Amino acid sequence: MSTPLDTSDEVLSGEAVAIDVQPVGFLLRALGAIIDMLVGILVYVLWIFLRLWLLGIGVLDEATDTIASIMAIIVSFVVLPITMEVALKGRSLGKLAIGGRIVRVDGGAAGFRHAFIRALLGVLEIYMTVGSVAVLTGAFNARSQRLGDMVAGTYCQRVRTPKLTPVAPVMPVELLGWAQIADVARMPDRLARRISQFLQTAPNLVPAARARVAQDLLSEASAYVSPMPAAPPELVLLGVTALRRERERRALENADRRAEKLTGRRVGV
Repeated sequence: MSTPLDTSDEVLSGEAVAIDVQPVGFLLRALGAIIDMLVGILVYVLWIFLRLWLLGIGVLDEATDTIASIMAIIVSFVVLPITMEVALKGRSLGKLAIGGRIVRVDGGAAGFRHAFIRALLGVLEIYMTVGSVAVLTGAFNARSQRLGDMVAGTYCQRVRTPKLTPVAPVMPVELLGWAQIADVARMPDRLARRISQFLQTAPNLVPAARARVAQDLLSEASAYVSPMPAAPPELVLLGVTALRRERERRALENADRRAEKLTGRRVGV
């Protein structure tokens, strides 16, 4: 499940559109870690079979076998996760499965240094403690960060988000009477686009940020809405957008009819 973020963790663009910086929830994060752990163990088992085969054919002796065993651990549990995260730009097989990506806490791309720190500490908190340290740290912070993330300054960001399906705004029933006398014609197009974008992305915002942005946009739009209805800010923004859309549609239809009449007259002449 996802853990709600504090409003300070949310990023809004200049057009009041939320940039999705939601972290992957704890349970999904744990599932991705298990997948990555199984991949590391599988590679290590393959190394063991290879080492036994090399011992059987006499390529390895006792001294080189010790070195090969240490190399198998380093490659499987340190080199492999570093290589995958760097090559896949913050992803691994587990993170691909859960739709996550490792990024810096400021939202920037994580690099080799971050992957190196996370992999080294991962040996301690995932493999040496059977994941108990990672579970304890990840379960008690908002971004489900394990110890390696805290030291490296990273977290797992959710990047698999549902596509927005544009839906024509519908006038709320509570504002039908207001719509008969309302005047929103003076509203600038840029502000109207910002309101429309906010209404499309509002379901993806945390409640506190959603209410804050709605109030800010309504305060900015109040100079162009007359009269101002007594309704919640987001409901008023929806009514304004629906009213503008309907009047623009009627204006286009009237323009088309006038063009058809003019064309018909010229043809008749």
